[in-house]
Amino acid sequence: MAESLTTVALFVLLASAAGLVVVLRSRIAIERLMAVQLLGTGGAATLLLLGTASAQPALTDVALLLVLLSAFSCAAFTLGETASDEPDERP
Repeated sequence: MAESLTTVALFVLLASAAGLVVVLRSRIAIERLMAVQLLGTGGAATLLLLGTASAQPALTDVALLLVLLSAFSCAAFTLGETASDEPDERP
């Protein structure tokens, strides 16, 4: 069972890495944000699978922290984009 979970974790990691390479080549800021989200999701899935395979519950906490940081970075990017899109109201 542990070998199959490790194999699936490796597959998820490779798929995330391939997607990350494609998305990071773009010059559009939104696509770079998608790279952060992809890294957070793929990394969390990999850590959860490896934590289950090795019976280490500490990896679950690290995976949840990675997802939380990914979500906060997405929110910060969104707030930064909306703040820069508003026109300056000074005369």
